[in-house]
Amino acid sequence: MKALFIGGTGTISTAITKRLAQMPEWEVYLVNRGSRNQVLPSNVTTIVADINNEAEVASKIDGMTFDVVCDFIGFVPEQLERDYRLFKGKTRQFMYISSASAYQKPLANYLITECTPLDNRYWEYSRNKIACEELLTNLYRKEGFPITIIRPSHTYDERNIPLGVHGRNGSYQVIKRMMEGKPVIIHGDGTTLWTVTHNSDFAKAFVGLMGNAHAIGETFHITSDESLTWNQIYQTLAQILNVPFKPYYVSSQFLAEVSDYDYLGSLVGDKANTVVFDNSKVKRAVPDFVATTRFDQGARMCIEYMLSHKETQKEDPEFDAWCDKVIDVLDEAKKKIKIKI
Repeated sequence: MKALFIGGTGTISTAITKRLAQMPEWEVYLVNRGSRNQVLPSNVTTIVADINNEAEVASKIDGMTFDVVCDFIGFVPEQLERDYRLFKGKTRQFMYISSASAYQKPLANYLITECTPLDNRYWEYSRNKIACEELLTNLYRKEGFPITIIRPSHTYDERNIPLGVHGRNGSYQVIKRMMEGKPVIIHGDGTTLWTVTHNSDFAKAFVGLMGNAHAIGETFHITSDESLTWNQIYQTLAQILNVPFKPYYVSSQFLAEVSDYDYLGSLVGDKANTVVFDNSKVKRAVPDFVATTRFDQGARMCIEYMLSHKETQKEDPEFDAWCDKVIDVLDEAKKKIKIKI
């Protein structure tokens, strides 16, 4: 069987590519620009091309057909329209990576199933994902294009520590603040539930949906069954680092209003909400799927990797200074407002 991945070297797709490469029944092809292909197994075939150059890609896959094609990097409907033109009649299954952030915000019910409405007025990223899903669903209904839509939630690997509030350079500056004994900003009061999934667990379910007749025309979210409060997430990181846990709680709405980071989308429209996923549907389609990496185990792998790989230690002085300013201003406001009784 032959699979073609558009992308293939991101957090989610790398784990899937590596898992599939160990399965002798699959031939794995990637279409990408070749920037991170050194992380791939030697038996993966790379088609070096810019997926946005439709004519170039069409010429390089001319005469080829696939059992599965998956787009990991489609963010707007125009990109999915391109995929349809490229792969109509060339694949038995087209899998699209959408996002669980597309689910209704605020939620009417904390327990999310695939039937939970799609509606996120806070985050353009999520609205674009919804539009992509609608396009593909219409192509399935009208043209029989064999789609499977996948909605990941917060999926991480050793290079990406799952956090709520961070800057543009990723998670290292928050870890650095912890190691320096500085308080770290946690949105809200840290008590909402969040679900994080290690990419190796995500890959188990995803591969089980590939070539699966029960997946055609269907939508699945794939997450672990472990839900933690944000306090537990940050406290676990502090324990692994062997440093005191020093949370500084700030309203998500306030954070969105006092920064040019997209906290309105990523917090108010996503991480500030309690999300717990019912994974019954994917488990029916992939009966042996079980997420086995607990967060404390995955977090330890993240911390150890980050502290031993200099290239992941991307400092973010702008974000660090912003955190200090937010904390200082709020501390000063507390002094002015506090009434002695």
